[in-house]
Parts: sequence; structure tokens; C-alpha cells
Amino acid sequence: MTRIGLSDFAQTSLGDIVDVSLPRIGEAVSAGEPCGDVESTKSDSDLIAPVSGTVRALNGALSASPELVNSDPYGQGWLFELELDPATADQQLGALLDAKAYGDLTGG
Repeated sequence: MTRIGLSDFAQTSLGDIVDVSLPRIGEAVSAGEPCGDVESTKSDSDLIAPVSGTVRALNGALSASPELVNSDPYGQGWLFELELDPATADQQLGALLDAKAYGDLTGG
């Protein structure tokens, strides 16, 4: 399983998260395509899938405590888990930025 969440930079940019709408378990999501949304005190933003796969788990804690995305984006604030196609998993994950490259890109 691959766990999906927001980066610290993204959650900070959005401001206080007040609601999260996630894809359904069993739903196929495609890299680069909207798969839910995140509502904050600043805006309502599409949640864009970073990789393609099938949703296998949701973070149920977010329905009662969406602020977990802000307070612990790399821990309890995860969004959902995807099962990737084993034939493309390495290629998909290899195309993602690591924390340093992401920070360089965003200036963070």
C-alpha cells in the first residue's frame, strides 16, 4: 500500500483545514487527476492524485478531526492508501519528488 497525504508545504499554504472529501474505497484514481477536495479557511482546493491506483483505505479520523492534516501531515494526518499496479509501481513512485527536491521546487 502507498499512503497518500499532503506535504507540510501544501497544508501550510492552505491554512487551517476544516473539511476533507476523499475518494471511496475501491475507487480507481489517476495520477494528476482530482480525486477529492480539501476545504480550508482560505480556499477549497482539489485533491490531486500523485499516482494511479485503487483506494484501499481511508483515514476515518479526518471526518471528526480534519485539522490532523495541519498538525501531523506526515503521521496521523494521512488521507488514504492506494494499491498500485505492481507493473508500474516502481516507475510511478520513482517519478515523485523526494523532500529535498520538493523543498527546492517550492522554496521551502
